[in-house]
Amino acid sequence: MPSLEIEYCHPCGFLDRALDVQAAVMRSFGGDLKSATLTVGDHGVFVVRVDDTVVFNVSEEPFDVDEIVRTVRAEL
Repeated sequence: MPSLEIEYCHPCGFLDRALDVQAAVMRSFGGDLKSATLTVGDHGVFVVRVDDTVVFNVSEEPFDVDEIVRTVRAEL
C-alpha cells in the first residue's frame, strides 16, 4: 500500500492547508493508503508525495485541494 506525505511550511502558516489536504485524501482513499503523514518544513514548502513521487508542489502549481486529490487518485 502506498503512503502519503504532506510536507508543509509551519512558519508560513500552511498547517490548515495541510490538514485540509490530508482530510480530503483520507475521505477519498483512506482505505487504500498505508499512512498519511504531515511533515513540518520551512522556506515556503508545501509538497505532497505518494511514496517518493511528488504529486503536488506549491512552487510549481496553484494550491487547489480538489486538484491535489485528483492528482493523488491518478498516482494511486
